[in-house]
Amino acid sequence: MNSKIPSLPILSILILLFSVSLKSYGQIGPNLGQTDSWMKSAVAAMERNDYESANGIFRNLIDSGLPLPEEMPYYFAETLFQLGQYDNSANFLNKYLELSGFTGKHYDGAKELQEKLEGPLHAIQTCQLCDRKGYRYKVCFSCDGKKEIQQDCDYCKAKGVVGCSRCGGTGMITKKNIFNIVEYFECERCSGKGRLTCPVCEGSLKEVSACKTCGGSGRLASEVLCDHQAEPEHTH
Repeated sequence: MNSKIPSLPILSILILLFSVSLKSYGQIGPNLGQTDSWMKSAVAAMERNDYESANGIFRNLIDSGLPLPEEMPYYFAETLFQLGQYDNSANFLNKYLELSGFTGKHYDGAKELQEKLEGPLHAIQTCQLCDRKGYRYKVCFSCDGKKEIQQDCDYCKAKGVVGCSRCGGTGMITKKNIFNIVEYFECERCSGKGRLTCPVCEGSLKEVSACKTCGGSGRLASEVLCDHQAEPEHTH
């Protein structure tokens, strides 16, 4: 018995699906080729000890959103190590070991790099001159290292006084006597003035608060990698 030829509607659907598949392949193919090209260029740069170029290529690959090759985290970790970016290097190295495990092509190299990172990472963790990523601190530009900033008091709107809440700012309070007659008395809280010294700025019109830019630390991380050596004091 001859097999039946698909009806026209079904045949049309199959052709449409096949066309879509070809179109998708045409879109994906060049992207995968671009990934392979970037990887080869980055590895070639590493072999020339041109780690700055390799770093740029790897970052372009990450920013592209394309699927990353399995060995890419290892190569990037090695590049970052050579550039002194030890914290980032450790992050990518851990990701490589997490994804590839002991079956990874560069497992031995990864474990060796892990050992080499121990010293630099310990230096970062114990250094008082840099953040936990190894970037040297600089003085906060907002508070000039003072950790606090002075600004117009927001509570009293820089007036130095606030209305008395007991008398509503009138300076007088009312009470009914035993004959149910309203009597007026001077507010004891504000001494009849109707206002009080601002409890926040204490009448100075200014308030001091922790610097929001640096979180009250007086310093910010710079873009300079720390050498963990204090700067020499200049004598005049």
